Amino acid sequence: MNVIKRLQRLTGEEAQAAKKEAPTEQLSELRRRVETIMARRPERRGPLDAPSGSAVSVPPRRGILCGEEQSNAYGNFFLSQRHHDGSHNHGGRSIREFRKSDMKMAALLARSPQLAEFGIADGLFLDVETTGLSGGTGTIAFLIGLGWFDGEGFVTGQIFARDFSEERAALAYLQQISSEKRFLVTFNGKAFDVNILAARFVMNRLSDTLSAIPHLDLLHPCRRLLGHRLENCRLMTIEEAVVGLRRNGDIPGSEIPERYFNWLRFRDEGLLTDVFEHNRLDVISMAALTFHLTKVLGPDPMAVRAHHRDLQAAARFMIERRHMPEARRILRDLITAGNRSVRRDARRALSLLEKRTNHWQEAIALWRAMLQEDPDDFFALEELAKWYEHRCRDIERAVSLVGDAVIRQACKSESESKSFSHRLRRLTKKMKRPV
Repeated sequence: MNVIKRLQRLTGEEAQAAKKEAPTEQLSELRRRVETIMARRPERRGPLDAPSGSAVSVPPRRGILCGEEQSNAYGNFFLSQRHHDGSHNHGGRSIREFRKSDMKMAALLARSPQLAEFGIADGLFLDVETTGLSGGTGTIAFLIGLGWFDGEGFVTGQIFARDFSEERAALAYLQQISSEKRFLVTFNGKAFDVNILAARFVMNRLSDTLSAIPHLDLLHPCRRLLGHRLENCRLMTIEEAVVGLRRNGDIPGSEIPERYFNWLRFRDEGLLTDVFEHNRLDVISMAALTFHLTKVLGPDPMAVRAHHRDLQAAARFMIERRHMPEARRILRDLITAGNRSVRRDARRALSLLEKRTNHWQEAIALWRAMLQEDPDDFFALEELAKWYEHRCRDIERAVSLVGDAVIRQACKSESESKSFSHRLRRLTKKMKRPV
C-alpha cells in the first residue's frame, strides 16, 4: 500500500480507482493530502511537536523520547542522539572492542579495496524505518538511524520526520552527516535502505550523498559465513547467535509502518518508544557484526570465539576471492583443532587447494596424514590413487592401494564400493596392456 492510499485512509476519503499518474500529478496529490492531515491535527503540542524555530529538550523519562527539535534551511525535524561509552556492553562484548574491526577484511567483504585505506571511525552505520516494506516512490523513511565511532565510544543519531512535511529537512541533515564520512555500513541496505533514500532525495530535489561512497552491506557476508548454521539470516537471529544479544519485547518490523501512521493521528509518543529502541539496537548490532565478521576472516579468529564451521566457510570465501594465503592460514589453524571431524574436513579442503595450485607434495602429505588417522578414509584413498595413476604413472601402486581397500571392505557406502570396484577393474585392465 503506497503513501497516497494510506493518506486516503487517514483523511477518511474514498479510495479512487487505481490509475497511472505522472510524477508531477502524484506529487500534487500527495501534497494536497498532507495538507488535509495537517489541517486536522489537534492544537495541543507535546515534546515532539514544538513551535517552529524553537529547540525543546526532552527529559530522559521512561516513555518519553529523548532528543530535541532541529532546524535547517528546509524546516524542522526531531533528532535523538545518544553517546555510548567504550565500556557499554552490547550482547557479550563492549563498544570498545568493536573499534578493532579489521578494515582490510572489511574491504574483502565489501569487494571494495578502497575500504582498506580507511579507519572504522570513517564509517557511517545506517538503518531506516519506513512507511512500507515494499519500497517505491510512495515509501518514506520517517526514521533514519545512524551510528559512528567517536573516540572509544559510539554515537547513535536518529533523525525523525514528525510529519511528511519534515522529510526534506531530515534528508538535508542526513546529507550533512554522510558528507563527513567516507564509507557506509548497512544490513540489506543495497537492496532496501539506500534505494529508498535515493528515491526520497530525488523526490525532494536533493543530491544523493550515499550512493557514491563505498558500501559494506553485511547481509551477504552473513549469509556466506554464518547462514549455514542459522535458522534464517534476519538481523535479530544473527545478533542472538553471534553477538549474544537477546531482545525482550522487540517490535516486529512489519508493525512499524502502522505505528507511524497511528502516531500521525494521535501524537502519542508511547507508540514510538520501542520503534526508536528497535532502530537503535539495529545500528549498534551492525557495528558488532562488522567487528565479528572481519575477525572471522582475520589472523586471530579466536578473538571472537569463531565457530569452526564459520571458519570453514571463511576459507571457502577466501578461495573464491582468490586469496589463497589467507585460505591456507585458516585451514591450517583448523587442522590443529581438537575435533576429529573438523581436522578431517580442513585437511580435505586444504589438500584440494594445494592440488589446485600444483603444490603436490603438500597435498600428498595431507592425504597420508588423513590415512594415518583413518586408514579407511575414502577421500584420501581416492586422491592418492589418482596421484599414482595420473601423475606418477605408477599403476601397480594404484592397484595395490585400491585393491587393499576393496579386500578389507574399507568403503562405508554402496556408492563408494561401486566406485572403487570400477576403478580397480579399470586399473587392472590398464596394467595388463602391452607397453
